[in-house]
Amino acid sequence: MFNKVLIANRGEIAVRVIRCLKEMGIASVAVYSQADKDALHVQLADEAVCIGPPRAVDSYLNMNNIISAAFNTGAQAIHPGFGFLSENEVFASMCGECSIKFIGPDPASIGLMGNKSNARKLMIEAGVPVIPGTDGLLDTYEEAEKAAEKMGFPVMIKASAGGGGKGIRMVSSQEELRAQFDAAKVEAKAAFGDDSIYMEKVITNARHIEVQILADEHGNVLHLGERDCSLQRRNQKVLEEAPSVALTKELRKQIGKAAVLAAKAANYKNAGTIEFLYKDGQFMFMEMNTRIQVEHPVTEMVTGIDIVEWQIRIAAGQPLDIKQSAVKMEGHALECRINAENPARGFAPSPGKIAYMHMPSGGLGLRVDSAMFAGYTIPPYYDSMIAKVITHGKDRAQAIAKMQRALHEFVINGIDTNIEFQLDILHNPTFAEGAVDTGFIAREILKN
Repeated sequence: MFNKVLIANRGEIAVRVIRCLKEMGIASVAVYSQADKDALHVQLADEAVCIGPPRAVDSYLNMNNIISAAFNTGAQAIHPGFGFLSENEVFASMCGECSIKFIGPDPASIGLMGNKSNARKLMIEAGVPVIPGTDGLLDTYEEAEKAAEKMGFPVMIKASAGGGGKGIRMVSSQEELRAQFDAAKVEAKAAFGDDSIYMEKVITNARHIEVQILADEHGNVLHLGERDCSLQRRNQKVLEEAPSVALTKELRKQIGKAAVLAAKAANYKNAGTIEFLYKDGQFMFMEMNTRIQVEHPVTEMVTGIDIVEWQIRIAAGQPLDIKQSAVKMEGHALECRINAENPARGFAPSPGKIAYMHMPSGGLGLRVDSAMFAGYTIPPYYDSMIAKVITHGKDRAQAIAKMQRALHEFVINGIDTNIEFQLDILHNPTFAEGAVDTGFIAREILKN
């Protein structure tokens, strides 16, 4: 097992990993930008190293500075969290070249599954059902035009190197295609340094279902059930839950087997997520996320399995001691992402100083993952998510009731948040029935 691990991230995920390391008896090293010198992850870690100016490109994306921090502190491994360098095969390769263990999959798997077009091809060859789409990349607008005519509108143009909702454009008609094709390529180039794109058929009124997998370095692969991530705004997840009320016992078994098959096809190791669209009893592969997910706590709540701990154990070479037959989903869990943003102003980010803060607490089945505290100043340079509230109940109704109670208790003064927006979702009758899909928020919550 490692003696010391560096966390190449910030915010609540850095705090989450540091707490896990402390419980495992492993020393932790935080890295931080100049804007984060007073951040909670810096205070909680055993050591902390400044890696650059506030902008992410100068700090949390500065591979050389992060590797140097690991060397100088004697860290044997790096946990990348999510976002930033977590799915960067170059960084994973640099870690290996410097004899530092990257707590995640091999660079080859990151590169293979990070290229969405190549991932589609691999899944087809492995026998995993995929969303109808182009067999390869679209190099020219003329190719896109022909593909769209063949599939029929609406279609989705997607960045091959994409993720996080960037480089994605839905096209409803021929008249929109040229502008959206160009816009997707520009955004993909800006976000990922790669303007390669492909096209998929839009599956309307579908659910976004993802399956958590764990794979060790000894050939063992298992899944931890599914999460329903259909509650989205502009391709960004807002609220997640586990399990999905849409899946029967037989479908849950089938989608789990497909996820394991996908992970084996990619020769995958460590924690990852296979994402599917689901409609009318059929599920179709979308992509694989080669990292820990923001919404991993809902899976932890229903299975009792610490995914971050297993990331570390797998990276240290330990075999999985969990059998698939022993993985059970008990009860129901929800996660609400709390963002520093103003929904009334188009969800504009709301950085600034937290004057007062009271986090919900008390009772069984409540967890709050956050790096916020009263007096902390949220910098304007990074993602707006400041907390995750997770509840667990014996059934979905109880989990919702606990979440409603928790969010009514959650008080943050000094900045704007989306807490009321989340409560609007939780009190919606259609949501209470579980009759949601990826268009739910736009159709029922933002309709006015």
